[in-house]
Amino acid sequence: MTENEVNDIAKCGIYKNAPLNGKVEETHISWVILTRKHAFKVKKPVRLDFLDFSSVEYRKIQCERELELNKRFSDIYLAVEPVRIVNGRWVIGGGDNADVVDYCVVMRRMAISKRMDNVLRAGRSKPKPILALAADIAAIHSRAEKNFSHFEMERGRQTFNEVNTIRDFAIKKIGRHFGDIITQAANRSDEFLKRFARRIQERIDHGLKRDVHGDLHCRNVFLYNKPVIFDCIEFKDEFRQIDVLYEVAFLCMDIEAFRHKHLSDLLLAEYKKHFPVFQKKEDHELFGYYKALRANIRAKVHALQCQQSNNESEVSFQRDETRKYLVLMNKYMANLNFVRVGY
Repeated sequence: MTENEVNDIAKCGIYKNAPLNGKVEETHISWVILTRKHAFKVKKPVRLDFLDFSSVEYRKIQCERELELNKRFSDIYLAVEPVRIVNGRWVIGGGDNADVVDYCVVMRRMAISKRMDNVLRAGRSKPKPILALAADIAAIHSRAEKNFSHFEMERGRQTFNEVNTIRDFAIKKIGRHFGDIITQAANRSDEFLKRFARRIQERIDHGLKRDVHGDLHCRNVFLYNKPVIFDCIEFKDEFRQIDVLYEVAFLCMDIEAFRHKHLSDLLLAEYKKHFPVFQKKEDHELFGYYKALRANIRAKVHALQCQQSNNESEVSFQRDETRKYLVLMNKYMANLNFVRVGY
């Protein structure tokens, strides 16, 4: 399916015999059609190093996987539906006699004003939903399936050092000194992992690596009084099977990216009341490193979206977001004191 076709579905398509009259939001791997009552997520026909949505069959499998996994977190996920052309009109669900063109995940529509990034950007955040969110995340982590796989040093290095793939982009579009920031961060990461490999493995052995969300940042949370967590990683298990400290670090980092460090501290303090995530002093250094790694990954995502977009305002926004997360990555890496940790 193409972007133009998705836009046509949003404008002219029907679902349960009612017109969609929707609008489209885009990420680097999907389109989401937003209507008054529903959100329809269509996966882009892309094949990247970490996912394969290149065929209708693969996209159907991943839609079903997304539905299954996200039902662990919320009840907004409703169904996977086929997309067809019936009598010259786009139809989601129904139209059983027409060929399937694609598939989509159907969700209940949430208020965009309640999405956590928008709440933080507008300065409307309050402590109560943050405390509830922290307790929910701790409960999810407590019941999540444990994973005892071995820590692979080389894979860990590669995960951080993939930031080098946006180095040329950063130099050209953000500033030459960002090339040095990326190089220095990658070198420092290599040294950090050498020193902390044993502690990372100890945490795995103690059951702290679990099958959790994997992409827990502010755009994937709605801050109702009962928070809604959605859009976990479905396309690659290893992105979701991580140390719970890494997951908490992601959300704390992203809150801090919106300049709300006090809310990050509040969330972490409440989470720790329910889940003893810090068990040794080295874990505090790991937390700082994981925040840097998550800032690194967000920078890469925004750089990719910047390069994909043809919209001038969107390009400007994504470029600024890339800069913001690279600056944050640099700050976290500079604050690490791992040279003082005895190994």
